[in-house]
Amino acid sequence: MELQKLSLFAFLLPILITTQVFADDCTCETEEIAGNKNKALEFKLIALVSILIAGCIGVSLPFAGKVVPALRPEKYSFFVVKAFAAGVILATGFIHILPDAFKNLTSRCLKEHPWRDFPFTGLVAMVATIATLLFETLSTAYQQRVQTEIVAKLVGSGGDEENKGGIVGAHMHTRHVHSHGSMLQIDNSEIHRYRIVSQVLELGIIVHSVIIGLSLGASKSPKTIKPLIVALSFHQFFEGLGLGGCIFQADINSLAVTLMGTLFALTTPGGIVIGILVSNTYDENSPTALIVQGVLNAAASGILIYMALVDLLSPDFKNPRMQNNKILLVVSNVSLLLGAGLMSLLAKWA
Repeated sequence: MELQKLSLFAFLLPILITTQVFADDCTCETEEIAGNKNKALEFKLIALVSILIAGCIGVSLPFAGKVVPALRPEKYSFFVVKAFAAGVILATGFIHILPDAFKNLTSRCLKEHPWRDFPFTGLVAMVATIATLLFETLSTAYQQRVQTEIVAKLVGSGGDEENKGGIVGAHMHTRHVHSHGSMLQIDNSEIHRYRIVSQVLELGIIVHSVIIGLSLGASKSPKTIKPLIVALSFHQFFEGLGLGGCIFQADINSLAVTLMGTLFALTTPGGIVIGILVSNTYDENSPTALIVQGVLNAAASGILIYMALVDLLSPDFKNPRMQNNKILLVVSNVSLLLGAGLMSLLAKWA
């Protein structure tokens, strides 16, 4: 009998050990990492500087079009660069942010009810996408009403001139003003659309950047931080490239350009600094941290996916200049796939 018990125990022991290992892997306790804190801090500071420089270069590069003619918006090469940047942003939403959001909001560290009863990640991403659409629609509608009123005033001023006696000249002037006003309205609407796109896109990117910076800054393992330095530097460079292209087309004043570019470049380094300051108390597996990060990541992914598909790719790929140029269409598609592919590959390390 004792022999049978021992045999049964010997048979169950490996199963019990395996079960315990998997249970330990899913623990929600703060992970104690036997690492060199000074070495970890050194890598964090290197990451901060590297990511800051990469972000500054990325967001500034599209403005090289003022110096390099090939990168100007009216050139075909600009379509190719934008397609690459849009692919980067699309991959950021689908590959980098959305999986993290699912991981956060389905973690075993959260209560089973309600977090695993319903796909909250998809819900938040969908709501963020619809909210972005509504914001763009309402903002564009308001801008069009303003432009219509301006055109009406211009036409009205032409009508006053006609009443004064210069009938033929005034009629021609009215037609000219109406035509010029219509073109002005179209141009202003397009510029306004780019302004909305750049602002909403920056919002989505910043939310994600703060989270990844905070996670890196709070990490205590040099082995974890070291490979992230290069990966996140490229990550920030490509995101900056996409954002910078949108800001460039928005035709905003130099001060606004500087503020938007600076805010983007400083967000991830700022998150790293915050992470360093709270590294002794921050627990990324706490329910509050998981819920906040999960909701913000899901919202950011919804915004970025919408912006990449609707505001960046769709207008350019439907543009007659691209559709009537087979070579440009093929090269732009290749550029899109290359941008999405390279950004997706970075998910292996970051």
